[in-house]
Amino acid sequence: MGKLIRLELYNFKSYKGHHVLLFGDSYFTSIIGPNGSGKSNSMDAISFVLGIKSSHLRSTHLRDLVYRGRVLRTSTIHDDGSATTPATNGQANGHAGSDDEGTQNGTQRSQSERSDPKTAWVTAVYEDDAGDEQMWKRSITSQGVSEYRINNRVVSAQQYNDALETENILIKARNFLVFQGDVEAIASQSPKDLTKLIEQISGSLEHKSEYERLKGETESANEHQTFNLNRRRGINTEIKQYQEQKREAENYTKKSEDRDQAIVNHALWKLYHFHRVMDGATTEIQNHQEELKEFRRGIEKYEQNLDLARKEQARVGREVGKAERSIRAKEDQIQEKENSLVPIDEKIEISLGKVKKYEARVSDVDGDRQKQSSAVDHLKSQQVLVDKAQSRWEEDWKRMTKQQGRQLDESDVQEYHKLREKVNTRTSADQGQAETLSRQVKTMEETVQSISSKYESAQWQSEKLEEDMAELTLRKDHTNGQIKTTLQEVDAKKKEFHTLTSERLRTAQKQTELEEKFREVLNKLLEADDGRRQSEKELRIKETISMLRRIYPGVRGRVSDLCKPTMKKYGDAVSTVLGRHFDAVIVDNEKTAKDCIQYLRDQRAGQATFIPLDTIQVTPINSNLKNINRARLAIDTIEFDNSVERAMLYACGNAIVCDDLGIAKNIVYDKGIEAKAVTLDGTVIHKGGLMTGGRGPGRQNSRRWEDAEVEALRKLKDNLHKELESLPKANRRGAAEEGLQADLTGLDQRLHFAREEVKALEKNLASKKKELDFAKRQQREFKPQYDQESKKLETLKNQLENSRAAVSKVEDEIFNDFCKRLKYDDIRSYEAQQGSLQQEAAQKKLEFTMQKNKLQNQLSFESQRLNATIERIQKLETQSRIDSDLIAQLQKEKALIRKETTKLKAERSQAYQVLEAARAEHETKAEMVAEYRRDVQSRSKEAEGTLKSISGLETEIQRNAANRYALLRRCKLEEIDIPLTEDSTGLDRLPVDDMLQTDPDKMDVDDEDPSASALQPPVIQDYGIEVDFEDLDEDLKEDSSTKCEEGLQEKIGTLSAEMEKMAPNMRAIERLEGVETRLKSTEKDFDDARRRAKQARDQFSEVKETRHELFMKAFNHISEQIGQVYKDLTKTATLPLGGQAYLDIEDSEEPYNEGIKYHAMPPLKRFRDMEHLSGGEKTMAALALLFAVHSYQPSPFFVLDEVDAALDNANVQKIASYIREHAGPGMQFIVISLKTGLFQGSEALIGIYRDQSANSSKPLTLDLRKYQ
Repeated sequence: MGKLIRLELYNFKSYKGHHVLLFGDSYFTSIIGPNGSGKSNSMDAISFVLGIKSSHLRSTHLRDLVYRGRVLRTSTIHDDGSATTPATNGQANGHAGSDDEGTQNGTQRSQSERSDPKTAWVTAVYEDDAGDEQMWKRSITSQGVSEYRINNRVVSAQQYNDALETENILIKARNFLVFQGDVEAIASQSPKDLTKLIEQISGSLEHKSEYERLKGETESANEHQTFNLNRRRGINTEIKQYQEQKREAENYTKKSEDRDQAIVNHALWKLYHFHRVMDGATTEIQNHQEELKEFRRGIEKYEQNLDLARKEQARVGREVGKAERSIRAKEDQIQEKENSLVPIDEKIEISLGKVKKYEARVSDVDGDRQKQSSAVDHLKSQQVLVDKAQSRWEEDWKRMTKQQGRQLDESDVQEYHKLREKVNTRTSADQGQAETLSRQVKTMEETVQSISSKYESAQWQSEKLEEDMAELTLRKDHTNGQIKTTLQEVDAKKKEFHTLTSERLRTAQKQTELEEKFREVLNKLLEADDGRRQSEKELRIKETISMLRRIYPGVRGRVSDLCKPTMKKYGDAVSTVLGRHFDAVIVDNEKTAKDCIQYLRDQRAGQATFIPLDTIQVTPINSNLKNINRARLAIDTIEFDNSVERAMLYACGNAIVCDDLGIAKNIVYDKGIEAKAVTLDGTVIHKGGLMTGGRGPGRQNSRRWEDAEVEALRKLKDNLHKELESLPKANRRGAAEEGLQADLTGLDQRLHFAREEVKALEKNLASKKKELDFAKRQQREFKPQYDQESKKLETLKNQLENSRAAVSKVEDEIFNDFCKRLKYDDIRSYEAQQGSLQQEAAQKKLEFTMQKNKLQNQLSFESQRLNATIERIQKLETQSRIDSDLIAQLQKEKALIRKETTKLKAERSQAYQVLEAARAEHETKAEMVAEYRRDVQSRSKEAEGTLKSISGLETEIQRNAANRYALLRRCKLEEIDIPLTEDSTGLDRLPVDDMLQTDPDKMDVDDEDPSASALQPPVIQDYGIEVDFEDLDEDLKEDSSTKCEEGLQEKIGTLSAEMEKMAPNMRAIERLEGVETRLKSTEKDFDDARRRAKQARDQFSEVKETRHELFMKAFNHISEQIGQVYKDLTKTATLPLGGQAYLDIEDSEEPYNEGIKYHAMPPLKRFRDMEHLSGGEKTMAALALLFAVHSYQPSPFFVLDEVDAALDNANVQKIASYIREHAGPGMQFIVISLKTGLFQGSEALIGIYRDQSANSSKPLTLDLRKYQ
């Protein structure tokens, strides 16, 4: 095998520019370098040039493999992309400790700004066995795609791959590359993954898709063959069965024809005798009808009078109802008007109370206003008196000063002034101080006087407010006493009023209840009168049933007489459910029923339906119908004796009574329950979905239950009328009740006003209390101020006296001679004589000023109070006027309502008169109707015998006609081919669900005149069907006995029994032919399926054998090698045998479909699963597997990337020894490692370092063989 000589890189990942990794003739080369230098990028370069995809090279796109400059954040980037400041930590702005500089980030400029390269390439120079060099080159173009070259010749990717496989370099298997982390992945891979690895190495994986396709085709072909085989066997079995069934069908057809002819003969026999009976009865009826025509002409006059009387009675009845409705409307209007007066009266009483309250309040406030006005006038008069006193004093002062003054001569005055100047000169300082103190004393005296005035004013206000509060408290206590007394009166009045009101309401309620009951009884009586208008035929039926009960003890009575609805509202629904069974007669047994029918025939007493209790077939009640919301079984809505329960179950069946039509629709249509649903108003939804509604005869039937209640209703009406007459009139309240109501209203108003007054007094007291607190607070504030300022005033006065004493001493010294000459004690006496008058006048003026200020403050206070009181009076008077206007308006409304009420009462009285007249006329009309009815009934007895005969004959005709229709209907439904005449309508025109005009099993209970119906010939609907009796034997025409019919039925029964035992397949002949045709087609399909299955099996076996051979060849080789490889890797001097390792295949037939288990047992350790081994043990086992796998179709070189990362030094040494032993021609090892123990034993070293100045990884090569 050849070897890899060198590797050339250009702008690949961290390698900028052109670089060469020289391997030379070394078979064990180690690539080393610090973390981040780019040594793992050399592994990526080898993988890249050998065709590995970029996704396996730690990159997403091919562009990511092109060099991109990376610099530190602190470097200065020039225009050419280089950096001037080298890095200090050996990293170029990459991730510390990472070998993948191709994926580092943190660039400072974009690629366009640095002019990074757009293309890159890697060239591997390989020397083959012949010594010829081959250059394999893979480039990344500027468009970001790969370009492949071999010896500088552009080739395709497939050609490139084929050239590598020629040198046993399998790109798909990748058995020559071990990337960083692959060892751990291989050690922990599952058995399935190991199987897949061997498939890739062996090449059997290429046949997997064809293997699975052919396998699916083989299985499908086998299934198709088996299907056709089973299908052929089934068809043969069917042919045998249909041949036997064909013979049975032919025999059955012959017997069926004989039975059909017997059925036709029986039908013709019955139809013939039906026709003969109907023809005879029709002839007799025509004779009787001629007799009734003469009678009909004589009774028409009385019937016309009866009809006119009934119409008049109905007209008068409508007038009675109209008058009653008018009276009720008037009473409602009157009650409404009277009720509307109550709130108006209450509003008037409330407004009157408010007016009285306002007047009382105005009176009280006016008293305060008068007092306050008097106080203001008094203060004003005091002011006038003070002004007059001040004027008189000023005049007296002027006169006194003129009389007491003493005049000096001019020389004395001049001397006085000279001496004064000397004094002033000597005492200027003391005088200045005295003047200053004098001014301060004067100011302080004014301040003290002001404080004293304020204090006295606050004291006067406090005394005044205390007096007012005492007065308000007395008024409040008095008002509270009034409230307490009023409450006691209100309680007493309310008890009395409630007693009267309760009595009146009880009377009114009882009257209302009695009136409602009375109206209800009247309505029931009117309905009962209408329902009791029974025809003579109904009376005869009742007499006939009574006669039957006397003659035959087994007759129980009619269904309508033996049951009754549990509630009134179920009447219409129950009568509708019973239907034709409503008048059916219940008997104990079938014999009693036949005897009763024979009696009715003999007596010509009409017809009736009988229900024998011993033979009727009762359908069990469906339990699912019992718990339906708002619906119940009809049998649960009637009351009856337990002895007739079977008959009631038979008549009601599973019918359901529903509250409304919606419930009925939900049960029948939505839920799909097959039951007849009847609503309370008689609407019916049948099982088939047909809906019937409107008032039918069921309403008349429901009224028959009321016959026993009519007399009780009349007695109840009389009793109710007496009770109503005995009750007192309770339409309006009595005088006592109205008086109590008025008293209560007045007391409530008084109580309201008193409480309002208490609230006002409390509010006023609170306001006074605040004012009083304020005044006292001012007193407390002014008192210490007054004391403090008084002390200051005394101090100033003392200082002033001292200053004046100093001045006086100097004055005495200077003015001594002057005073002796003028005979004054001292100069101050002289000056006092001249200045005392001025001081006295100033003092007097000050007193007058204080007096006037005090009066002015009091006058201002009282004036404000007076103005507030006047405003309150004005507001109260305005509110009083508003309420007075409202009272006047309410009085007008009250008068208008009373006027309307009086008018309505007059109209009600007139309506009562009209009602009485209408009732009297109605009773007269009712007597006339009864009289005319008696006349008609008395004249109808003459035709009773004829009517009985006609009724019996009609019944006979109708019964035979019904039997004829039923037989014809049966022939149509059962497709009995009876012979018809040429002019006859076909049986297909016969309606299946139509009913005859008269049901022979239903009693006629309508109100029409029996004689009128008897005059009409019986109408029998034959639907245009005419039977041809020519084929009927003459013996059968003459014999109408029961024995003859039994013979015909016996023959039919015998043939039917024989046919029932046979039960053939009538389509056996037709199906036999079809099965034989299918057999031919199936045999052809089976042959085709067998041929295709054989062809698919042959193709699958060939592919299976090829795939198995390739896989097992690789497996056997690896299995043989792995034990020795693992032993070589794990043996030591002390353990020369090493460990054990082997492969275990799970499926020897198809090993590629199952897993392969890899077992490794290190030296001196027991067997354990791979996941339980240590990290180093797993790595050694994985390397052993990799070396063993590589030994099968080995590539010329083996590249390992840091496979020793998880190994200790001992195991690293073992790996190094193994590689040295096996490195040589045919096996070149290129190892990337950081462990000294591994790379120091290599033949050559390639060192990778980071050139920070060039911002690129660079290689250095060292041949170690020179130093070994």
